[in-house]
Amino acid sequence: MRCAKCGTQSKTGKKFCAECGNTLSNRCAKCGSDNAFDAKFCADCGVSLIAATPAATRVEAATAAVRVTAPEEASALATSGERKTVTALFADIKGSTELEQDLDPEEARAIVDPALKLMIDAVRRYDGYIVQSTGDGIFALFGAPVAHEDHPQRALYAALRMQEEIRRYGERLRADGRAPIQIRVGVNTGEVVVRSITTGAGQVEYTPIGHTTNLASRLQTLADPGATAISESTRRLVEGYFVLKPLGPARIKGVTEPVNIYEVTGL
Repeated sequence: MRCAKCGTQSKTGKKFCAECGNTLSNRCAKCGSDNAFDAKFCADCGVSLIAATPAATRVEAATAAVRVTAPEEASALATSGERKTVTALFADIKGSTELEQDLDPEEARAIVDPALKLMIDAVRRYDGYIVQSTGDGIFALFGAPVAHEDHPQRALYAALRMQEEIRRYGERLRADGRAPIQIRVGVNTGEVVVRSITTGAGQVEYTPIGHTTNLASRLQTLADPGATAISESTRRLVEGYFVLKPLGPARIKGVTEPVNIYEVTGL
């Protein structure tokens, strides 16, 4: 059994982690039910309690207590023209343009669309808001319109999850004789002005305005395929929760001073 606090693998049947002393729990990732320490399947929903990969196990364990807000609650908590501190996330599929040039449009979309869904699902799992979904990427917001004090951590949980899911999806594409795909993710935390716009369909959309989102977009273009790049401001808020690899300062268009960049390599 793996500890939800420090990630240490503990012996079956033990109640406390030998590394940090945290109480161990064999919690089902799907329904949240607690099970016997040696149980292999959930007694309530039948889902396997043995994770597919170590990376997936650690993300699931570390985020088991993250609360997801219902859509109607998000609407009730929406803001209009309010200054807020948020975490912006940009993600795109590397090489999607070349993919669409080499394949029939329908074949290309059959590969790209499932990847976009995996990315969107990862954001929504951690209560993020999809501001925009383009043909080959997404722009998401954490901390608005629904406020969460841990929005930087939620953004990186989502980034790690979508990277893991895309890796699995790439393996399936490779098994089918197709070239695997990868995504690049950029994350930045800072102040924006969030405003609401009522569309013609009567729906309300929330748009953040400010340098914070522009920098997140730039970081995404600087990230390596299959990697997540974050700013110094995000690092200060998540250090200790994630393994971060310093990439050094980088010159970014529109920013006077070089920006320190870090790669998120795990929990």
